Amino acid sequence: MTLRSPLGRVLGMGTAKEGVHHWWHQRLSSIALVPLSIWFVTSLLALPRYDHATLTAWMGHTTTALLLALFVLVSAWHSQLGVRVVVEDYVHGTGSKTLLLVLSSFAHVLLGAAGVLAVLKVALGVAR
Repeated sequence: MTLRSPLGRVLGMGTAKEGVHHWWHQRLSSIALVPLSIWFVTSLLALPRYDHATLTAWMGHTTTALLLALFVLVSAWHSQLGVRVVVEDYVHGTGSKTLLLVLSSFAHVLLGAAGVLAVLKVALGVAR
């Protein structure tokens, strides 16, 4: 028999003991995405045309390229955190869960890197 309350016995005994850390990262990334998304939409709506030359000139500005790269990276990170929660909650086999988590992480890193590379290529005027 123990004198500890039920709350005292389970406190800090989560599945991985890092749920708050993950929750905090997801909230921080969503907070960062709010101003980035507002900037992205308003700056696109402010463009006079949506042809290749206008978009290339817009992306050629240093501030625009930096904000676009941040938008891509934070979006990929936020997406990876969300997919991780879904896989951890709904995939029950240990092997398939591990495989899906690894594949998801690799896919999100690849997508984030590809997005930043595309922004840099356009911003720097690299033809190929």
